Amino acid sequence: MTRIGLISDTHHFLDEAVFEHFKACDEVWHGGDFGTIEIANKLQSGLNRSSTQQVMVRGVYGNIDGPDVRSVYPEQVVFNCEGVKVLIRHIGGYPPKYNPATKKELAIHHPQLFISGHSHILKIMYDQQLSCLHMNPGAAGKQGWHKVRTLLRFVIDGNDIRDCEVIELA
Repeated sequence: MTRIGLISDTHHFLDEAVFEHFKACDEVWHGGDFGTIEIANKLQSGLNRSSTQQVMVRGVYGNIDGPDVRSVYPEQVVFNCEGVKVLIRHIGGYPPKYNPATKKELAIHHPQLFISGHSHILKIMYDQQLSCLHMNPGAAGKQGWHKVRTLLRFVIDGNDIRDCEVIELA
């Protein structure tokens, strides 16, 4: 069983509450638009500050991220978490309105879980046609038009994705 914290669109701001909400997570995934590499480093160091176990941070760069973030994080990651194939891209769209680049990558990789950010809209949808769950955690930063800052927390157990929680930041 792997406990996942999902965050996106921090845009130069990382709320200290994130560390409390993700303290029991084994991995944290960032859907892009960190803002700066300092935010990514702060996320990594904050998660591992009080933990005896190292928390893995995976992420992708977003459209606002500069060379500092892009030199560390790729445009896309594809990996397996337990029995679930995961694809993360910042700009992706959502079922069935994927952007062309994402549509192509979904056809190539056939993930069971597709994660994106960018829209600042929290959305969890199952794509029947692709047999793929789509998650967008919304935005955790203060920049953008969103009114509520959000995160997700969920569990992957074998090939089962479950126990999804929406967390609203103050």
